[in-house]
Amino acid sequence: MKITIIGTGYVGLVTGACLAELGNDVFCLDVDQRKVDILNNGGIPIHEPGLEEVVERNRAAGRLQFSTDVAASVAHGDIQFIAVGTPPDEDGSADLQYVLAAARNIGRYMEGFKVVVDKSTVPVGTADRVKAAIADELAQRGKTELSFSVVSNPEFLKEGAAVEDFMRPDRIVIGHDQSPEGLHAQTLMKKLYAPFNRNHERTYWMDVRSAEFTKYAANAMLATRISFMNELANLADKVGADIESVRHGIGSDPRIGHSFLYAGCGYGGSCFPKDVQALERTARDYDQSLLILRAVEQVNDLQKHVLGKKVVARFGEDLAGKHFALWGLAFKPNTDDMREASSRVLIGELVRRGATVAVYDPVAMKEASRVLQLDFADDAALLQRIRFGTSPMDTLQDADALAIVTEWKAFRSPDFERVKATLKNPVIFDGRNLFDPQLMADSGIEYYGIGRSLLARGQ
Repeated sequence: MKITIIGTGYVGLVTGACLAELGNDVFCLDVDQRKVDILNNGGIPIHEPGLEEVVERNRAAGRLQFSTDVAASVAHGDIQFIAVGTPPDEDGSADLQYVLAAARNIGRYMEGFKVVVDKSTVPVGTADRVKAAIADELAQRGKTELSFSVVSNPEFLKEGAAVEDFMRPDRIVIGHDQSPEGLHAQTLMKKLYAPFNRNHERTYWMDVRSAEFTKYAANAMLATRISFMNELANLADKVGADIESVRHGIGSDPRIGHSFLYAGCGYGGSCFPKDVQALERTARDYDQSLLILRAVEQVNDLQKHVLGKKVVARFGEDLAGKHFALWGLAFKPNTDDMREASSRVLIGELVRRGATVAVYDPVAMKEASRVLQLDFADDAALLQRIRFGTSPMDTLQDADALAIVTEWKAFRSPDFERVKATLKNPVIFDGRNLFDPQLMADSGIEYYGIGRSLLARGQ
């Protein structure tokens, strides 16, 4: 099938590459010439395990092309995926300017029937706005006889496992209407996704608004589980309970399950923060109050300060002359994404209190350098207090303590004797509960986890 992907960001590039892998003829459009040049020269602009190989293989086979030519992109695909960014606006709502610009371009250049697929995460009702934008362009051209259908097909891709998630989905959600055009779109979408349904049917068909809502509901539920466990972890610290034991105890209940019950120093990334805000904004537009989600967001904002508070409780309010090592910068493992990363909050708190910090991340060093320059643009002197290490152990030199912010596998089993010997003080602040408190106590390391640090100090 001939497919057009509008936008070669995280969602668009993964979608385009994986659909090409299945034998489709995919045209990827982006207005950023620099990004297109990178892709045409064999590189990729994001870090995602396994993606570069898929892109290169299909580009070499002629099934995947990248261009800034809008007219050619519209002419190419019978199915047009809109996969552009929807950043949060000032009021928390999703900014749809890029989605609607893509829709207008389709209406401006289409000459035959098109299925227009909203792949970007968009608020309920966006399909109606996309449909209106296309219809308006067709009317201006005097081409009202041309037909099309707008479909919602939200993505459920985890950064760091996106290729696997796309190629082996647990569900495919598609929303369409019951008009003749909508039923024709259903036929084409069913053909496109047929390879994923050979073993068993994974597609959930529904109306468009329900499909749009499903994406937000899924992310809101996952964010809620994280904030719920973080609140319990903070209480566990006070009462002397081990949140990991609690996690196992409640996770064994099949009604609850084990997923997304890990306590930590807050969630980040491009999805959960903005999607929770966008869903809250949608509720306000309909005079509804999502009290639980408002609390989820507040808890997460506070949780990003928990490690900093533990550092201050141990070393004091004034950290001048103190030096800290920090492992992990990306908001989660297997990505270089620094959006809403907890590391940015902790680094800011430490350097503003006078400390210096040596940081390391297996993948995100370049992106972290760019982002931190923006974070401290108003005070360049603070940026000078941050050193980018060459390895985890390199960051420990002359450090008063170690803080762990991202749960990379490379951090899970360090040489604790060497860690202890290198640190000026054998103190670890574990923002992801990677280590066993008893092991830390036996190793002579002062350990502060999230919801389990009291155990390590024998209390």
